[in-house]
Amino acid sequence: LQRLAVSRWAAYRQSTTDQFSFLEERFGATEDIRSNGAEAYTISRLERLTTTLINRRRSAELTANITFTGTNFLFLVGYALGLAIGAWLFTTGQASIGTAFLIVTYIGMLSGPLDSIREQFQDLQQAGASIGRISNLFGLQPLVREQVTATLPAGPLAVACEQLTFTYADRPSTLNPQAPEDNQAASAEPVLQNISFSLAAGKTLGLLGRTGSGKTTLTRLIARLYDLDAGTIMLGGVKIDTVALTDLRKRIGVVTQDVQIFQASIRNNLTLFQPAIDDTQIEGALAQLGLLEWVRTLPEGLNTQLGPGGLGLSAGEAQLLAFARVFLKDPGLVIMDEASSRLDPATERLLEQAVGRLLQGRTAIIIAHRLDTVQRADDILILNHGAILEYGQRVALVNNPDSQFARLLQVGMQEALA
Repeated sequence: LQRLAVSRWAAYRQSTTDQFSFLEERFGATEDIRSNGAEAYTISRLERLTTTLINRRRSAELTANITFTGTNFLFLVGYALGLAIGAWLFTTGQASIGTAFLIVTYIGMLSGPLDSIREQFQDLQQAGASIGRISNLFGLQPLVREQVTATLPAGPLAVACEQLTFTYADRPSTLNPQAPEDNQAASAEPVLQNISFSLAAGKTLGLLGRTGSGKTTLTRLIARLYDLDAGTIMLGGVKIDTVALTDLRKRIGVVTQDVQIFQASIRNNLTLFQPAIDDTQIEGALAQLGLLEWVRTLPEGLNTQLGPGGLGLSAGEAQLLAFARVFLKDPGLVIMDEASSRLDPATERLLEQAVGRLLQGRTAIIIAHRLDTVQRADDILILNHGAILEYGQRVALVNNPDSQFARLLQVGMQEALA
């Protein structure tokens, strides 16, 4: 009964997880759902999740109640047998009425302990399901493993990629989306294939390509958020899979379009809650990026509390904080996904100054969307469907009218790369 009930409680726990995940995601997208008229669909999905949750809870409760019914039935059978044995012993003269009474009384005294055991069994059923889920969590192992044999050199880091090939394990094949799940990994198409390029230390690479061409995946691989299927990535002449992840993450600074701002002070958002970084370091970084005066204009300076998700900050202001956060790390390589949102002129000027100072004396890879950002690049790499379409020095490509990059500049980058 325990094994039967535990599996049902585990299914109920999973349904609870599914429902709360759904609610969290939808609450975060309330404005989009309402503005696009998707309330009916959202409520319908919530109804299905709630129905599944109720059915699984009912199944678990009914299975758990079998324990209650079973112990009660056994107790009643035992009590009836006690009465029958006591009566038989007394009528045959083998026991006095007192002995017969004691037999029945002792059996009746089992009722309390059996009730306690039954309640504990029901608690253990739910605990067993929870322990099983926790055991599964502890059993998960990261696919990115450390084999530390080297450290990264100081200063700007050169980047060299050779024959990179990578496929997301959970990405289905577009050629055969109906393939069985156990064959999906084998039939999935590579997101990147045979990517080779090199970037000298202190230089900037402009990374271009349409949506889905593999730009973000390439930067994730360089930061070793995933391991390659084939090929090698070297930073500063060192293979990244031989470097400790903590060392790698300290030496690579990443700025994305979707900047994560926490419900905390500006200080904690810049230091990511590291008390070892003092205000002098923070103000020094802000001053170098030209942001110190902007922070001083805020109501409480570094102690200004930000709302969840950066509530109260514009997109440009949030990205400025992300630049300062990276600047405090003093990385040797900066990976930046340039913001394509429209900014007010004052914030845009501040943003351009911050980018220039952030990249100064560092190697950089910029996923570029605008012409002025591309002009910062020394080299250009254009991806198309996971392969290199064009790669070379920016000046040489600009002066070559037959190059893909020159054509992009003529027609307009934002339109061509949309």
